[in-house]
Amino acid sequence: MNSRPPIVVVSGLPRSGTSMAMQMLHAGGMPVMTDAIRAADPDNPRGYLEFERVKQLKGDKGWLDDAHGKAVKIIHLLLMELPDDREYRVIFMRRDLREVVASQGTMLERSGRAGGGLTPDRLIAMYEGQLTRVREWLAARPSFKVLELDHATCVRDPRAAAASINAFVGGTLDEAKMIAAVDPALHRNRT
Repeated sequence: MNSRPPIVVVSGLPRSGTSMAMQMLHAGGMPVMTDAIRAADPDNPRGYLEFERVKQLKGDKGWLDDAHGKAVKIIHLLLMELPDDREYRVIFMRRDLREVVASQGTMLERSGRAGGGLTPDRLIAMYEGQLTRVREWLAARPSFKVLELDHATCVRDPRAAAASINAFVGGTLDEAKMIAAVDPALHRNRT
């Protein structure tokens, strides 16, 4: 490993609170990798803070050299495409899978798109398997340090979430601004 600062990765299932975690990091003063291609919308009125090149991570890892000391959002399954040759701090967002599926359904309906045709129970079972596989992969890699955060707990107690995140990424962020980035009104699909 070298002396470059770690890459801070925010990950989890779609609709698990990854945008909220990115917004907290950004508000707290951490540089974030975003290209603003995906604009805010009714499903995520504060924005997604995504970086489009992440989707090509399997074949395009060149941008990782610019990610040290910054936060980037990477979907759970793409974590396994990250090379072991650098340090990562992964903030892994968890959310009740029934809420995830409901939120995804609402988002698809609003956009006029159809889902994959799986029942909610089948989708939940598929996600459980994926999450187990990703957690096992992360646990086997010493260059990946992981902080798992529960979405509902972050919304309910943003002060504790901000403190945990700040300590995990080095302790230099403005926790008051991180707390202010959490809007409990945006936790709309609840079980």
